[in-house]
Amino acid sequence: MKILAIDSSGLVASVAVTEDDNLLGEYTMNYKKTHSQTLLPMLEELAGMIELDLNSIDAIAVSGGPGSFTGLRIGSATAKGLGLALNKKIVNVPTVDALAMNLWGTDKLVCPLMDARRQQAYTGVYEFADGKLSALVPQCAVGIEEIIAKINGFRREVIFLGDGAEVFAEYIAENCSVPYSFAPAHMNKQRGASVAVLGGILYREGKAEDAAQHKPEYLRLSQAERERQEHARDFTI
Repeated sequence: MKILAIDSSGLVASVAVTEDDNLLGEYTMNYKKTHSQTLLPMLEELAGMIELDLNSIDAIAVSGGPGSFTGLRIGSATAKGLGLALNKKIVNVPTVDALAMNLWGTDKLVCPLMDARRQQAYTGVYEFADGKLSALVPQCAVGIEEIIAKINGFRREVIFLGDGAEVFAEYIAENCSVPYSFAPAHMNKQRGASVAVLGGILYREGKAEDAAQHKPEYLRLSQAERERQEHARDFTI
C-alpha cells in the first residue's frame, strides 16, 4: 500500500510517501516561507527524486486539523485537487494524533501542544499500548491550565512536543507536578511520515473519503469569525 501524505497544519510544511512499512521519501521545511509557496514545489521535487507515479498511490493522507486555518485550507485544497485529478480517496488524519505518532513506542504519556493563541492549545493526551496509539484525552482546543491539570491527574511521566511546548514551557515548569521532558528537534514538529503511517492505519480501517467530501476540522472558530460574533453581540446589547 502506497500513501502520499501532506501536512501544512502549522509552521512546518511536510510531504512524505510510504509504501507498506517503508518510508520512500520525506521533505520537511520550517523556514519563514508560506505553504502556498512551498507545498507543491516540495511535492514535485519529492516525486521526482523517488520516481513516483502519482497514479500508483492508493490514497492521500492529509493532516486535517486542528491547526492554522490558512495552513489547513492550503493542505486541504492540495489534497482535494490531487484526489479529484487522480480519482484517489483522502484520509483525514487528526493533526494532534499525527504529532503523537512521532513518539511511537514510548512508555510515557505523550502530550502534543500546538499554540492556538489566547493561552489555548490544540492538544490531547496519548499512550502507546499493545503497539497502538490510544487517546486518553482526544484532540481538543482548551486552555493550557486545563490540559496540565488533566496530565497531573494521570500521575505519569509525560513528553511534550509541538510548537506550543516552547510557548507554554514556563507555565509547565510552574504547574506540572509529574516528571516531564520535551521531545528533541527531530521529533517535536509535524512530520509527513507520521501522517502517512497513521493515514495508512486509518485507510485499512475503511476511514477514507471521496475527495469532494473532504474538509478540515478546525475545532474552533477563526479569529475573524470570533470577532464578527463579538461585534454582533455588542450591536444587539
